[in-house]
Amino acid sequence: MKRRGILRQVAEGTILEVSVKPKAKRFKIALDENEVIVFCRESPRKGKVNLELVRELSKIFCRRVEIVSGFRYRQKKLLVRDIKPSEVEAILSKFR
Repeated sequence: MKRRGILRQVAEGTILEVSVKPKAKRFKIALDENEVIVFCRESPRKGKVNLELVRELSKIFCRRVEIVSGFRYRQKKLLVRDIKPSEVEAILSKFR
């Protein structure tokens, strides 16, 4: 599984690009060839989806997760702190 452009290493950790789908029946992660799709239960009102996204991904990666860009859009860039892209890729591969 090659994820060029989706994962990028920076000094603070790894940047992960995701597509968010709000109002799903349950929180889940789906992998496509060229993107990571995150289905969130919350509606996109008052930042509820962003809070759920950060909370759930922090649990999955056991690291601090921050939204770097895309606060108001479905395409987001997330910073997963203190982790290498290869580790993120290994964790994401479990969702295949």
